[in-house]
Amino acid sequence: MTSRDRRSTRAESRGSALALAALLLGGCAGGGPSPAPAAAGPRVVLPSGAVFSLEIARTPEQIAQGLMFRESLAPSSGMVFLFDAPEPRSFWMKNCHFALDMVFARKDGTVVDVLEGVPPCEADPCPSYPSRAPADTVVELTAGEARRNGVVAGTRLRFLSVPGR
Repeated sequence: MTSRDRRSTRAESRGSALALAALLLGGCAGGGPSPAPAAAGPRVVLPSGAVFSLEIARTPEQIAQGLMFRESLAPSSGMVFLFDAPEPRSFWMKNCHFALDMVFARKDGTVVDVLEGVPPCEADPCPSYPSRAPADTVVELTAGEARRNGVVAGTRLRFLSVPGR
């Protein structure tokens, strides 16, 4: 290999290293195109713009189970209960270990009632917490989230990837 060939090979290696470094730095700095987000499951967008992941309770068994026996909810998550028709809804906190906000809504996302900081049941019989208006959708969030995110009667929730909503 001649000295000219060695200089050419070193220059190519330096060029490749610089190109690789530029690619790596561009990816870290966000300068390049972002990868497509992974497919997300059911979510709700609250009036504040905050997005919460949702577990769906639709069958009678899922609705009866709800959040019973859980110690907490993950941050920015909740459970949505789906019903076929709007009716006055009543929930209780049997075997729930943390306080919840209950958001009663219609399929179009219009909030019809909010019960904030509903406490866990301390002893049988557990009290029921009814909605003040018919609802076909109920979202349960960790206590305090409704107030923090501007969820009040008359505001709208936007459901993403929630069947029928």
